Amino acid sequence: MNNNRFAKRMAVAAGIFFLCAAPGLTLAQSSPPSPSSPPPSPMPTPRKITSWARAKKNTPPPDYFAGLKYTDDQKAKIDQIRHDMKLRMDAVIKDEKLIPEQRTAMLEGYQRMETGQIFSVLTPEQQKEVREKVRARRAAEQEEKKKKQFPPKPK
Repeated sequence: MNNNRFAKRMAVAAGIFFLCAAPGLTLAQSSPPSPSSPPPSPMPTPRKITSWARAKKNTPPPDYFAGLKYTDDQKAKIDQIRHDMKLRMDAVIKDEKLIPEQRTAMLEGYQRMETGQIFSVLTPEQQKEVREKVRARRAAEQEEKKKKQFPPKPK
């Protein structure tokens, strides 16, 4: 409890110090840029994408729901979920304010949301079947990763 009070007091003291003792720092930011300063870069440098991430992005996501038998009610709900997500994804694609990394992240997020919503529509038996497909795919990826890390030695 006393440590928490001490930390709060230190934070307030530091804030007051920076406001009062360093007025030059706050004033320097509001002055117009000098003519000799270089123009700011329009975009930050993009992150380096590893080959693993690139390979993952180039492959379409597996369809874990393929082969399931749906009821008419499930079909209607799934169609509505896919329609709603398609509208959201189209809006993200058309948004020119987003940089490519943001656009990709939002689209991937919407795909995960769609998958989760569809999963919640399934019956417990169907959910179990989907989980088994996911486990099988992950096990296959782990085996492939092990093979790439430790290639077999030639005899």
